[in-house]
Amino acid sequence: MASFTENHPGVVADAPAATRGFVFNHSMLRVKDPKVSLAFYSHVLGMRVLRKLDFPEMKFSLYFLAKLEEGSEVPQDVGERTQWTFRQQGILEFTHNWGTEDQPDFRYHDGNAQPQGFGHICFSVPDLAAAVKWFDENQVPFVKRPEQGKMKDVAFIKDPDGYWIEIVQADLLANLGR
Repeated sequence: MASFTENHPGVVADAPAATRGFVFNHSMLRVKDPKVSLAFYSHVLGMRVLRKLDFPEMKFSLYFLAKLEEGSEVPQDVGERTQWTFRQQGILEFTHNWGTEDQPDFRYHDGNAQPQGFGHICFSVPDLAAAVKWFDENQVPFVKRPEQGKMKDVAFIKDPDGYWIEIVQADLLANLGR
């Protein structure tokens, strides 16, 4: 299959040769309490922690999570696993600034309140109805259910820090935006 991308103003015709081998590795979210966030992302969304890095001198920790394919082989050696983690695609990084979990009124801006900025991350699921049922069983708060609003078959849930997570089923979206 030939490589294809849409052409829009500002898009260069060919990716510069200097960018060959570049991989989009991860996006970062700041989390108030890693125990709560890790429980949510591992139980509700099935993600696994690939690597945790602590920086005591700066009082923060990084957690790198991924939704691994069944049978994925992750290196056991810490150094090899760190290198492997930074070669992957679609990683989610949590940054935890130590002590925020003990501040009752502390919260991060979710990007959707004013002024808007960051919007959401997205998970594609094989069965949207089954995912919605799973989220309901786990009392996950919805921003938007699939049947609500003008964009049908798209849901938005919230994580423990209030970040929005879009939930889609790819084969329901062929007519999206047409």
